[in-house]
This record gives sequence, structure tokens and C-alpha cells, in this order.
Amino acid sequence: MTARIIDGKALAAEVQKQVAEGVAALVGGGVAVPELAVVLVGYDPASHVYVSNKVRQTEAVGMRSRRFVLDANTTERRLLDLIEELNRDPAVNGILVQFPLPPHIDTARVVTAIRPDKDVDGFNPLNVGRTAAGMQGALVPCTPLGVMRLIKSVHDDIAGLGALVVGASNVVGRPMARLLLQELCTVSIAHIRTTDLERRCREADILVVATGVPGLVRGQFIKPGATVIDVGITRIKSETGAERLVGDVAFDEAIDVAGAITPVPGGVGPMTVACLLANTLSAAQMEAARSQAAGIDRMTAV
Repeated sequence: MTARIIDGKALAAEVQKQVAEGVAALVGGGVAVPELAVVLVGYDPASHVYVSNKVRQTEAVGMRSRRFVLDANTTERRLLDLIEELNRDPAVNGILVQFPLPPHIDTARVVTAIRPDKDVDGFNPLNVGRTAAGMQGALVPCTPLGVMRLIKSVHDDIAGLGALVVGASNVVGRPMARLLLQELCTVSIAHIRTTDLERRCREADILVVATGVPGLVRGQFIKPGATVIDVGITRIKSETGAERLVGDVAFDEAIDVAGAITPVPGGVGPMTVACLLANTLSAAQMEAARSQAAGIDRMTAV
């Protein structure tokens, strides 16, 4: 058996096309062009590449972007003040703070400071709670949202399938498990300290791995025919000094066992950015609906 390769780039292009159409419809209806504000603290080269990519793709779908680059020594107070300015700015529909932040800044405090309706990363506790409860109007974390789209490109219906999420972070693992549960999968969570990880993996029809440990899941861990989504991405050096990107799954082994698998790179990464754009559009659409409802209420009151 050779697994089907799930093309994240192609699926991301479809999402971007849908977002561009949604933006055009919104603007055509008299709504201002949606705008994403991206905040970067410090000069980490990888973060700058990520931010530049997000800004470029935001503008490619017809939305505006604003980039704020703060010095690595910026105080937490200065960052929180900037977030509050963006919270109050009616032109800004989405706020994204690029992580990781310098160690002197409390990441949880920053996440909580972003208005839930502008929290396009989906990390604000109110969005986390809404996602967990399956409530309408939640902005869902981008990577789990993208992973669900990847899974659904393979399966028309995942209800009743066994799913294992390896990794229990608040960014991927936990929201991923909640989204799978909402689709009526039978869901388990494991992590790098799970003692019988191989056995648990072999029971899963859907296996999502997000640990940051290169090659953690080997070919023999995988149930034949399973759908494998590799969220991990790590840059490693070969013996010759050449660098390459690898995932948490031993791809060369897994491809001979799985039914479908995402590559690294080219799998989850493109979908994460595409879902960021989708969340920004959703935030703009919800704001437009609130403004319209408020206008109707004012007219009724008159």
C-alpha cells in the first residue's frame, strides 16, 4: 500500500479562493475592506519570514494588512497598549500577535488582551470556551481548523471513526480533540509521556500528531489504511550540514502503511495560513452583521 498524499497547498489555494470571493462580496455590499493587524516583537528571522508570508497572502485575497514590529526589549505594557489601540480601531477586524514572545512578556496575558471578536488566532479564553462548547460565533484556532479541512478532503463522514491526537497543547492538541469530538469521532489524546503510544496509535483510524518531536511516530505505529496528519515541523541538519524540514511522523515509513498522509512541508502549514485568512473574513462578516443589526435597532427605536 502506498498512501495518498494530501496536498495542503492545493487545498489552501481553494480556501484562499473562497476567502477572496467572500471579501469581494463583502466589499461589494458596501462594507469596508477587511483588515488584519500583525504584531511582531523582536527580530527572530523565522518569525519575520512567517509574518511576511501572512501579510503577502492577506493582501493577495483582497484584504488590507498592517504590520507592527516592536523591539525585542519592548515592555509588556507597551505591547498591551498597542493591542488595546487595535481593539478600539474600527478599521481593524483581526489582530494576530506572532509567537513566540520574548520571555519577559506573559503570553497568556497578551492572548487574553485581544478582543475575542478580533482574535483570529482563536486563542482568547472566550473563543477557547466557545470552541469547546461547539457554539456558533467562535473563532477556532487556525491549525486545528486547517487539519479538519485536510481530514474532510479524505473522508466524507468521520462520525464513529476512532481518532487519536498525539499532543495536548492549547494551540493544537486540545482544540483538535474538541473539533473531532464535535464531528462524532471517538477521540483520545496522547502525548510524549504516554507509555503505550505505539499501541494507541495503531488503534486510530485518524491520527493527528503535534508534538514537535521529529520522527516520533514510526511506520509500525500506524494502523494500515489510517489517515495521518503530521502537524510537526522541525528544521534539522544532515551529516553533510544540509538543512531540511521534517515532521513528527517518519514519513518514508508511514507512506507504506497509511491510507492518506500529509507531507512536511506542504501539508498542514499552508492550511494554517489559509484558515487565518478565513478567520479574518469571518471576523469582518460578523462585525458587519452586528453593525447592520445595530442600525436596524436604531431605526426601530426612532
